[in-house]
Amino acid sequence: MGIKINLDVLMAQKKIGLVELAKRVDITPANLSILKNNKAKAIRFSTLEAICRELGCQPGEIIEYEDEKQKDEMILKEKER
Repeated sequence: MGIKINLDVLMAQKKIGLVELAKRVDITPANLSILKNNKAKAIRFSTLEAICRELGCQPGEIIEYEDEKQKDEMILKEKER
C-alpha cells in the first residue's frame, strides 16, 4: 500500500493509549485500531482533525506516502548485499 499511517508512533511519543485517544476523538477503539494498524480504507477529515488536535500534530505526521516501486527496489538491493 502506498499510504502508511504512523499513528502508533505518534501515540507512543505522546504516551497515550488507544482507548484514551478513541474516547477523546469520539470514535470506537475498534475503528481507531483499524486506522492505527494500516487497515483503514479511508478517514474522515473530521476524525483526522480531532486526532491532530489531541496529539498536537500535523496530518502529514500521521499520513505518509511510500512509493512501492522504490521500496521494492531498496529491498532487492538489500538482499543482493
